[in-house]
Amino acid sequence: MNILFFLTPKVDVAYIYDTYSLRQVLEKMEYHKYSCIPIINERGKYTGTITEGDLLWGLKNRADLNLKSAEEVPITSFERRTDYTPIRVDSDMEDLLDKAMRQNFVPVVDDQKNFIGIVTRRDIMQYICSSCKREDTKEKETVGV
Repeated sequence: MNILFFLTPKVDVAYIYDTYSLRQVLEKMEYHKYSCIPIINERGKYTGTITEGDLLWGLKNRADLNLKSAEEVPITSFERRTDYTPIRVDSDMEDLLDKAMRQNFVPVVDDQKNFIGIVTRRDIMQYICSSCKREDTKEKETVGV
């Protein structure tokens, strides 16, 4: 099976640019109800992810912050605990599944490291569940149940 079968393309994914302010990130994450969001640079290269936890820990040290002043805080000033590791579009399914077990989504990049989309853990699980149901149906038909 090819990774592209599971890909949600960049055009359908909410992401942020590394030039965004804290306020822009908060608003985008709130609007899309994301707890983690990919970060790309202006050239379209994947640079990492930022999570609600990263934001909360960063806000802890900014007690005087309000929504207006959040417009002046660059998102790059927030320390990120961990970045979701991307896979290349030509990676094998084993690599995808390994990363999906540890990440809510797996960023996908092309051979130039351009962000092209994500594969969600949910999409993988839905595929596996539907495959299991198909196998059960085939087995019941073969047995004559």
